[in-house]
Amino acid sequence: MTDAHTARTIVGIVGNVISFGLFCAPIPTMLKIWKMKSVSEFKPDPYVATVLNCMMWTFYGLPFVQPDSLLVITINGTGLFMELVYVTIFFVFANSQVRKKITIAMVIEVIFMALVIFCTLYFLHTTKQRSMLIGIMCIVFNVIMYASPLTVMKLVIKTKSVKYMPFFLSLANLMNGVVWVIYACLKFDPYILIPNGLGSLSGIIQLILYITYYKTTNWNDEDGDKEKRNPNGGIELGQA
Repeated sequence: MTDAHTARTIVGIVGNVISFGLFCAPIPTMLKIWKMKSVSEFKPDPYVATVLNCMMWTFYGLPFVQPDSLLVITINGTGLFMELVYVTIFFVFANSQVRKKITIAMVIEVIFMALVIFCTLYFLHTTKQRSMLIGIMCIVFNVIMYASPLTVMKLVIKTKSVKYMPFFLSLANLMNGVVWVIYACLKFDPYILIPNGLGSLSGIIQLILYITYYKTTNWNDEDGDKEKRNPNGGIELGQA
């Protein structure tokens, strides 16, 4: 039991490190926005969505929802802080219309999260019930957010180019998914296992596409960059 717990802790720490690296992926974009003093063609949607995702997973990891999940709290709490910083940067440098959209989205997310917390704590009285409800919701949100890498993969197949799907980011996404799958298996947790299993599958497909279309990629072609750019760096959000 002790050995399994120790192994799970070590794997969880490794998962935290990899996930932290993925949360850092948008930093170059934020620095560019800061230097330009404008959000230009970049969209805040992925970051706003990730805020809710991190809030859900942080709540899931709390002892009165899913006991013995401290490492789920640490990485998603950190991710929540970082995503809020990214959203703030967007808010500061966006025009009034985008600011309004960000404000409305954030207010809706806070109200939604407050309702989830209230209903979970008031109507559900065991950790099994609470972890089931929040876990299922986390899975649903993760599946929805996989639309972003699916869009990039579709673009790769359409253009026969991997220019807009960075290899190391795809590899990191795969590693992130695999590590959290192992973490979930050491002390079986289907709510962490399912989204990260899907994330691992997504990472494998991305690497296969990279190998398949690498030779047909025109690295000097700048046409349509704005339309094809992936503002959020293709981040997988299946981390626990």
